[in-house]
Amino acid sequence: MFYALLLACVLMFGQTSVATAQEELTVREGVYAGEISLGGLTAEEATAKIEEYIDDLGDTEITLLAANETPVEITAGDLGLYHSNENLVEDALKLGNRGNVIERYKALKTMENEGIVLPIEIDFDWEEIGKTIVDQCTDYDVEPQNVTLRREGGSFQITEGRTGMSVDVPDSTDVVYEYMAREWDRTPVTIGLVIDETEYQGSAEELAKVQDVLGSYTTGYHTSGAARSGNVENGCRLIDGVVLYPGEEFSALELVTPFTEANGYFPAGSYLNGQVVDSLGGGICQVTTTLYNAVLLAELEVTQRYNHSMTVGYVNLSADAAIAESAGKDFKFVNNTNAPIYIEGLTKNKHVTFNIYGQETRSPNRQVIYESVMVETIEKGPDSIVAKTDQPLGYFKLHSGYTGYKSQLWKVVIENGQEVSRSRVNSSNYKMVNTVAEVGVVTENAEAYNEIMAAIGTANIAHVQNVIAQLTAAQPVQ
Repeated sequence: MFYALLLACVLMFGQTSVATAQEELTVREGVYAGEISLGGLTAEEATAKIEEYIDDLGDTEITLLAANETPVEITAGDLGLYHSNENLVEDALKLGNRGNVIERYKALKTMENEGIVLPIEIDFDWEEIGKTIVDQCTDYDVEPQNVTLRREGGSFQITEGRTGMSVDVPDSTDVVYEYMAREWDRTPVTIGLVIDETEYQGSAEELAKVQDVLGSYTTGYHTSGAARSGNVENGCRLIDGVVLYPGEEFSALELVTPFTEANGYFPAGSYLNGQVVDSLGGGICQVTTTLYNAVLLAELEVTQRYNHSMTVGYVNLSADAAIAESAGKDFKFVNNTNAPIYIEGLTKNKHVTFNIYGQETRSPNRQVIYESVMVETIEKGPDSIVAKTDQPLGYFKLHSGYTGYKSQLWKVVIENGQEVSRSRVNSSNYKMVNTVAEVGVVTENAEAYNEIMAAIGTANIAHVQNVIAQLTAAQPVQ
């Protein structure tokens, strides 16, 4: 009986093999990919069915919780969903169609009785998950905001701080991938991202200590034109309102740069290689110099300071503080007190003032003064006159000279009316620059040319100016 049955199966499968050799192979009835029936489908049709399922699955709503648990709606497809068992259709076609007679018989009986279900395996693209998190979720990151202090109307206003929150993209990508690839039941789900928190700095209690004027200094810029005045006022505005907590360092360059029109600056005179030239931000050093003197009076720790290449007229020698972006010259100091400090910058009636507020702990009987001490004077050499063969007769440009100096700044501490200490703060060297006059000599009038060259030969600038005036008034210059 068994052999008769086996013979019948052989004849049946033999007939099937002949038939399928003449037609395109199809999946046997009772074969499923997940819940999808593949019975009677060709390889192409079965593949299309599975791809349609993956596409529909890709539309499943996934909610990611960004900073502050802000819900961000995306889809599974946004996470790089793809079908990972690529041999599924091939495996489905083999069932009942491939293998020896007994294997095919067993497969057919299983299909007939209960069906054979092949799982549709899925996976996700780790990089695509990370990209989606960056593109869709990091916009909800919250920058930390320190407790702030602002002086308005003669009193201080305190604004509470805010904790910073930001998505940890690598860790969040791992969390999302592990859940979607290992635990997801293919229904809408909410996944919390990994959020890093950055605590804000300061407290209202700390900032309430800021009440006393530790140091104040004012300089004037009455003779400055509109451009230089604008630069002084702009630089003061950029520094005004800075709060430094204990141990923090102030950098002037960080606050007042870049020196561009977009940042509020104008071309105005500044020192360059022993000459006064127009540059964007000319005059900014008066801002840092004024602040330097307020810092000295507050007895804060100066960590970087440079003198000008030549002397300035608004403070004594060695009491200046120059900055230069191109040369990396900065003015820096540290809040070496035990409480926050607040820098107030004011401009009014061509005066710039810096007040440094904090918590006064020094004795009321203590007084600090600063003395500028001349060490050496370097007198200018003879004036020189340069004949400019590329400028017409009548052209005259004077580059004023400067006396050179070596000086020192000393800090003197007085308590109860008596000097108790004297210490050197800095040593400064200011270049000596000779006066140079540039004189145009180009003319077709030989007699005028000889006269101006003779005047230049005297090395007397006043005489040269007189000759220029006479020659240009006497006849047209060719």
